[in-house]
Amino acid sequence: MTAIELHKLVKSYGAVKALKGLSLKIPKGSLYGLLGPNGSGKTTTLKIICTLLAPDAGKVTVSGIDALQDPRAVRQEIGYVAQEVAIDKILTGLELLELQGDLYHLNKATRDKRIQELVDRLDMAEWINRRSGTYSGGMKRRLDLASGLLHEPKVLILDEPTVGLDIESRSKIWKLLKEFHKQGKTILLSSHYLEEVDALASEMAIMDCGTVIAKGSPEELKKELGGDRVTLRVKEFSNEVESEQIQKLLINIHGVRQVVINKAEGYSLNLVIDDEAVLPFLKQELAKADFQVFAMTQSRPSLDDVYLQATGRRLMDRELEVAGQRDFKQENKNSMR
Repeated sequence: MTAIELHKLVKSYGAVKALKGLSLKIPKGSLYGLLGPNGSGKTTTLKIICTLLAPDAGKVTVSGIDALQDPRAVRQEIGYVAQEVAIDKILTGLELLELQGDLYHLNKATRDKRIQELVDRLDMAEWINRRSGTYSGGMKRRLDLASGLLHEPKVLILDEPTVGLDIESRSKIWKLLKEFHKQGKTILLSSHYLEEVDALASEMAIMDCGTVIAKGSPEELKKELGGDRVTLRVKEFSNEVESEQIQKLLINIHGVRQVVINKAEGYSLNLVIDDEAVLPFLKQELAKADFQVFAMTQSRPSLDDVYLQATGRRLMDRELEVAGQRDFKQENKNSMR
């Protein structure tokens, strides 16, 4: 059964197309990860699902309910933990949870019982009566998670749930999400942390530039690459013409597949080999063409390799590219003032 279904979602912010016909099905009871760099459309997708944003086109169904036609009913089905923690610094954590319960029209007995369960479960008893302005990032995240779970939603949606947290706090959140998943709750989380999605998700989709470029379980996506991943350099920094010559040479070697040029890393070449026995022959063929191996690394396929294979760049390269675009736009704005 499907908990969430998105059909050809389109969303633009002025000239910027955030979503370009995105379609996706989130199975009921899954812990589903949306992996992608900042600016890939993850937050826009989650906000549309949560009825906080309307798409320009497309259809959204949550628990069989049309989210565009009946947003009020959808909000009863979901719990949402946003990327930016919104907490009133003056109120205590307990007061904020009581307010959340009242907003969902829980009767006092049910509300207080549920709050106590979550305080115990999330290990918040020691500080729940303190003003939330004194909380650390990890405390705020746990309080935010409790708010999203208070009304016992069928679907829990989290946008970058561990961004900015220390390792200990991140580990606690991971453990809790795994427990909730085992209980049969549907969880949809977005992240740009490769290890987070790899460790948590039963199924996932990789997003880039407003569309889905790969989907499946983390293991399935890595297995699809097959073999070992090799990164090759013939110089510390090659040029485009040279890297294309090497690519043509490599794709004709038996046992070498999926040769991709990574421009962001000095025109290095990333490829998949079926067997280690291929490497000596590969080096021999390069030497015949007057190319000497400057550096070569070998590893098992990762989700970053899946992203690289689909886009021609690594996830971090895309993050830096987006950050550079934002800085450039900000500089232009400042220069116009």
